[in-house]
Amino acid sequence: MKDKKNKDDEEASSKPTCLGFPISIFFIVVNEFCERFSYYGMRAVLVLYFRYFLHWDEDLATAIYHAFVALCYLTPILGALIADSWLGKFKTIVYLSIVYTIGQLVISISSIADISDNDSDGHPNNLNLHVALAMVGLILIALGTGGIKPCVSAFGGDQFEDNQVKERGRFFSIFYLSINAGSLISTVITPILRGLQCGRVPQACYPVAFGVPGALMAVALLVFIGGSPLYKKSTPQGNIMLKVSKCIGFAIKNRFRHRSQQYPKREHFMDWATEKYDEHLIAQVKMVLKVLFLYLPLPMFWALFDQQGSRWTFQATRMDGNFGGLDIQPDQMQTVNPILILILVPVVDVIVYPLIAKCKFNFTPLRKMAVGMFIAALAFIAAALVQMEIDKTLPVFPTGEQGQIKIINVGKSPVNVALGGVSPSHLLPPSEASEYISVTAANIKNVSVTYGAKTVTYPTVINTGSRHTLLVTDVLQTAVELLDDIEEKPEEGKNALRFATALSNVENITMGGIHFGSLNKLSATNYSLFTKGTKMISYVINGKLCSQNSMEFRFGSSFTIIINEECPTENFKITYIEDIEPNSVHMAWQIPQYVLITSGEVVFSVTGLAFSYSQAPSNMKSVLQAGWLLTNAVGNIIVLIVAEASTIQEQWAEYILFAALLIAVCIVFATMAYFYTYVDPVEMEAEMAEQETAKEKEEAAEKETGIENGSVLVIQSNL
Repeated sequence: MKDKKNKDDEEASSKPTCLGFPISIFFIVVNEFCERFSYYGMRAVLVLYFRYFLHWDEDLATAIYHAFVALCYLTPILGALIADSWLGKFKTIVYLSIVYTIGQLVISISSIADISDNDSDGHPNNLNLHVALAMVGLILIALGTGGIKPCVSAFGGDQFEDNQVKERGRFFSIFYLSINAGSLISTVITPILRGLQCGRVPQACYPVAFGVPGALMAVALLVFIGGSPLYKKSTPQGNIMLKVSKCIGFAIKNRFRHRSQQYPKREHFMDWATEKYDEHLIAQVKMVLKVLFLYLPLPMFWALFDQQGSRWTFQATRMDGNFGGLDIQPDQMQTVNPILILILVPVVDVIVYPLIAKCKFNFTPLRKMAVGMFIAALAFIAAALVQMEIDKTLPVFPTGEQGQIKIINVGKSPVNVALGGVSPSHLLPPSEASEYISVTAANIKNVSVTYGAKTVTYPTVINTGSRHTLLVTDVLQTAVELLDDIEEKPEEGKNALRFATALSNVENITMGGIHFGSLNKLSATNYSLFTKGTKMISYVINGKLCSQNSMEFRFGSSFTIIINEECPTENFKITYIEDIEPNSVHMAWQIPQYVLITSGEVVFSVTGLAFSYSQAPSNMKSVLQAGWLLTNAVGNIIVLIVAEASTIQEQWAEYILFAALLIAVCIVFATMAYFYTYVDPVEMEAEMAEQETAKEKEEAAEKETGIENGSVLVIQSNL
């Protein structure tokens, strides 16, 4: 056995190095960068894919998003068990990376509308097929990314010798940097890819937005396999989590068996495991359980933190993303978090904590965590204030028995329109429109249109809970046309645009490369979605091509564009009637809430991990890591439940609810922390080792004494 160990040490020391580092770790760092690019890139656009491709409402999209994230934080336990008890870290990473890559491929395929778009309108005809593919893809991705999470960093640490403590520390710093670099770059790039137009009917390019992260995952797999000859691979040694779980399970079962009052009570419930497990292991489990008990309030922090990718992204779709010459997509605002992490971590460590120490304040790790939770709650109060301002700018859509109608005069003379006699008449000059008029839909039976001395009455039906536009004209003859209007803010902050006219034979209407078809007499096209900016409008009338640049569109607006004339000159008139006003609250107002949530993360998460490791025995750190990841999973499950079960209608109120819950949990955690006694695991293990040594000596002495006494008895009997 000793010869085999020496042989392994010789092989490990013969591995090539560069600048004191094993060359193998460069493969691991590149692998981690590509994998994090793949995961965060896919996740950045995921909630918008649910909302605008699969057409789920925001609550369902939020619930499924957080269910996926929760699964990603549950599967690391499975990955650790497979690696430590069966396959080893290397094979586990390879096999689960293959599963991961297949998952990325499947979700990319699920976002291709053309595979079920039988009528070529750009919308899938078999949405269930796309949903099924998406769910399969996400489950495979969760198994892959979660399964390899506990293995990659540990496998990297295995590449170093015991005397390379400094190099190993630098490796983990580089490893953490590669994680942040991958997440930052991907969160910038994938929303840009999503914003491209692709498919038979041009639309948001989710296949590319998912496909590029999938390709990076394939690269990560190939790079990792490429370094195989250089790796130091260890055989599975068994998983401590299994041993701890069995020990706790036995203690609970044994306590249940001896629940009768005839059995004396024991100081700690784990003491009921002494019949089967040694005292050293039981003492270590007690130390771990003491820390895990403190974890109970922590999921609430993650419930707020991970909403950056769901609720906050939806919030950004209703905001103005124009930063001077740079247009920020709603899902790109998530990049603020990794940028701020790179800034705040050194600032807090080098400036904030030393200043607090100079003030003679004992800022213990648990106090830091409580402060981090409080700051995260403030972030959601800030988000609620921003949401209140956004809500003031949103259109008021009809509810219940109400309907809304707007009148546009596309004629050449002023018009007077009366809605079934239930409201005052509306006098409109040519090419002008009224505001939306809220009416009880059932009361509107007809409209009366008066041009000059001539009045014509038309039967009209308005649907409850719907918006309509009534086009009226005296071109050629008096006529009306009732249109169905868009009934929500355009998706992804885009602009919903349509054309209307009273002219004859307006053909080949195009705008920004999108074809609207042709119009004849009083009629309108369907809406199409456009990004921010100026678009080229063109159409043909009486054989003459008319074209001009549109107005500058912003974010989240809707317009009906009236073609008024036959372009007698280059500066012919086109009228823009606003159906929904553009977003007016700037995305920069989200920055304070990102600063607060990231500050909370830096103080809470970094400190929490360091505290957990400092309070656990060396061989139990993986148990605490699993517990820490579990708190994240439970936090996402909380969001899932609230999103689906909550009856709160206003989004700002939901933000306040989460903030209040976290503040309440923060108070509970601070109380628990007040009564917590810090321990030194190294010192305690040394004491236990001394006690075991003393016990062994005592047992040996008793045994010796027993032998001597036996000898005396033998001598006496002989005498």
